Amino acid sequence: MKTPAPALLPQPLRRRLLALPAALALAATGASAWADNAPWPNRPLKLVVGFPAGSSPDLTARVLADPLAQALGQPVVVENRVGAGGNIGAAVVAHATDDHTIGLMINGNLTIAKILNPATTYDPLKELQPVSLIAVSPLVLAVPASTATSGAAFLEAARQSGDRWNYGTPGIGTVAHLGMELLKARAGIAPMHVPYPGNPQVITGLIGGQVQMALLPPGLAMSQVKGGKLKAIGVTSAGRSSVVPDLPSLSEAGVKDLNLEIWNAVAAPQSLPRAHVQRLSELLADIVRRPEVRERIAAQGWQVVGTAPEGLAHRIRTDTEAMAEVIRKNDIRPQ
Repeated sequence: MKTPAPALLPQPLRRRLLALPAALALAATGASAWADNAPWPNRPLKLVVGFPAGSSPDLTARVLADPLAQALGQPVVVENRVGAGGNIGAAVVAHATDDHTIGLMINGNLTIAKILNPATTYDPLKELQPVSLIAVSPLVLAVPASTATSGAAFLEAARQSGDRWNYGTPGIGTVAHLGMELLKARAGIAPMHVPYPGNPQVITGLIGGQVQMALLPPGLAMSQVKGGKLKAIGVTSAGRSSVVPDLPSLSEAGVKDLNLEIWNAVAAPQSLPRAHVQRLSELLADIVRRPEVRERIAAQGWQVVGTAPEGLAHRIRTDTEAMAEVIRKNDIRPQ
């Protein structure tokens, strides 16, 4: 994904993004000898998830919990703190001071939460530190099944239709909403936004012809494609994805500089000593690469990654820059 020029971003945001690598380095040098040598964890570790039981983030957290507990020698307890698109759970982690609380979060919780809604009770760039990027997945550009054209032909038809076409999303400020505005800019199309309460209603709108396109998670999209109710035009990743290997990327339809993915990651409070963060990162990287864990995460529609803290910091920085520019240009505000 091509990021916007830093000069276009507000100065406070630029300073916070540029400070991420320095913050990681400072945390590394500041870890105390006690943190390096004392047994940790010395009681159960809480893994907070801001979504309900059975949701994709919850399922991923539960896949990680048992092997992480075995590696740490202490129970890892998944705790669901639901609400505000995961931001309530993220705030719990950001404000934790017990050195035994971490969280599994999605893109928005770690990037644009405060930018999109200044009333958010935590600042992800100041109060959370990256541990590991766990898994990524593209979104699928889904259209009504009656659309019998190639990706390039569909996008050309969208250009010709201007604002007479609509696109559906599960709400204002969601990844699907911001991603579609980014796609509009990259592809030169101009459909109008129709927000729905959730993706089930988006799918109903697609099938019924009320909207002509939507960005959907692969699992939702492909179940409808296999049932003959929708057609998949392509994925939003820079190239083809192992999650849906048979689908072309939108770059193959002529869309340049688009690399939009949903992802989940583990983050910790800034107060957690760097030695513990580094240990967690190394353990998680090993765990997600185990065949049985990789298969369980892949079955949920994800491609495992397992980065070091610096890798997640880079992803946070680049995604925040790109999405902040989309929010600014389109004056997107929560409702």
